[in-house]
Amino acid sequence: MKRVTSFIVCVFGTINFAVSQHMVADLKVQGNKKLKTSFVKRISKIKSGMVLDSAMIAEDIKLLKRLPGVAHAYFQVFPADDEGLYNVFYNIEDNFTIIPSANVYTTNDDEFAYRLGLYEFNLFGQNITFGGFYQKDIYSSYGINFRAPFLFTRHIGLAINYQDLTTQEPVFFNNTTADYKYNNASIEVLGLYQFNFNNRLEFGLNYFTEDYQYKFGATDPAVPLELRVKKLMYKGIYEYNNIDYFYQYLSGFRSQLNLQYVTTRDETLPEFLIGWNDFSYFLRVGEKGNWANRLRLGLATNNDSPFAPFAVDNNLNIRGVGNLIDRGTGAIVLNTEYRHTLYEKDWFVLQGNAFVDAGSWRNPGGDFGDFGDSQNVRIYPGLGLRFIHKKIFNAIFRIDYGYGITPDATQGFVFGIGQYF
Repeated sequence: MKRVTSFIVCVFGTINFAVSQHMVADLKVQGNKKLKTSFVKRISKIKSGMVLDSAMIAEDIKLLKRLPGVAHAYFQVFPADDEGLYNVFYNIEDNFTIIPSANVYTTNDDEFAYRLGLYEFNLFGQNITFGGFYQKDIYSSYGINFRAPFLFTRHIGLAINYQDLTTQEPVFFNNTTADYKYNNASIEVLGLYQFNFNNRLEFGLNYFTEDYQYKFGATDPAVPLELRVKKLMYKGIYEYNNIDYFYQYLSGFRSQLNLQYVTTRDETLPEFLIGWNDFSYFLRVGEKGNWANRLRLGLATNNDSPFAPFAVDNNLNIRGVGNLIDRGTGAIVLNTEYRHTLYEKDWFVLQGNAFVDAGSWRNPGGDFGDFGDSQNVRIYPGLGLRFIHKKIFNAIFRIDYGYGITPDATQGFVFGIGQYF
């Protein structure tokens, strides 16, 4: 009898608790101009008729602030006409999202390369990215990109990428170097799946052709002067993201794991597995400071090949080092910098930064001891400036100057759009 009584009390207590909850009468979106209200409601967890949940609202706001089309977002809650019902207002500050991109890099060897692009990051007001780029790095290259993370549902999207890249690549073998004209033409299709607010997955295929043509430098009978290989890549990306955005300031942690398995029928460029993880950590320092860090740990199948997958490059990992100066089958790279707001007025921000980029690589066919070899270690401290428009997505023009302090180091400027990492 006691059990029955306890059950009845528990049931009626639960019903009474549910009835006493504040409920959502409607979700209203205001302030947005280009970003569609229907899209905001579709990706938001809070819905009409649900229990008013402050944690769920906070999660929606963090998601909105991550969108390229949103400069800032906040919420308000007001009682509706009926008792116990509340209207939730999501207030949106739109970003301008048709954005040019530019990356320029030089070294003290008078090396000069650039990439220019134009992207729409909020196509049709649906958070769809579409655009392309042109690159001049001795040779001309181009690419076209489409990415719609919420194309089908709040959790499922699609990305399609095409690129035709041509560069002059150094190939390292027997302590000598040769330069090749390298072309990579690829088409990639990825499915995008977001498990929840913090966790997402990308998976798909990349079909590409690699073409190497000898230009000048050392030769070896074991290294072909011309090589054209068709390859198929199985690609997966898993990301945990707990970054919170407040205009130019970031705080929190992100981890992104990339895994790729490349198949081929050519023994000169054998199939291989490659994986790397980027760990990023951001910390607000006072009112105007931001400490930013990125650690990359990567390994690939340790083939003794001059065409190793991990590159040492100005525009990828070490500012001031030069354009693709070395390759390896493993990489450890740390980028750390302190960003400080020097001036802020309305939409404009001038930010200064001091950084240290450091890394080491495993030689093709080598061992883990290569990471400690002084010839493979590169350390480049430097200074930079950021010119930021707060109401235009990724409108950060950066200038960095890196100066190498390890043996045979170079120095140089790196220009670009967006933070380096």
